[in-house]
Amino acid sequence: MKKGSVEDPKGLISESYRIDGITAAECRTIFLDWALSLPDSSDSRLVLTSLVARYAEDAPDHPMTQVMREGLQTLGVSGRRGGWRTRKRD
Repeated sequence: MKKGSVEDPKGLISESYRIDGITAAECRTIFLDWALSLPDSSDSRLVLTSLVARYAEDAPDHPMTQVMREGLQTLGVSGRRGGWRTRKRD
């Protein structure tokens, strides 16, 4: 993925794979920034699946690969969503 692509608008995911010694905690922070940078119209599950397919084969043990796989599992879980959108308004 090149920087500025649809899947990785800021190039955050691709850059994370270039950082020697990056930790899982740092990857989670980068992943959150990546997720927030996606356009609202994006299908995040589809985009994330594409990124995992792109990077997982070459770097199966990389912390970002694990974080993205966890992200896919989380996206697959349905249920009640909390937060301000679900609260009753007076």
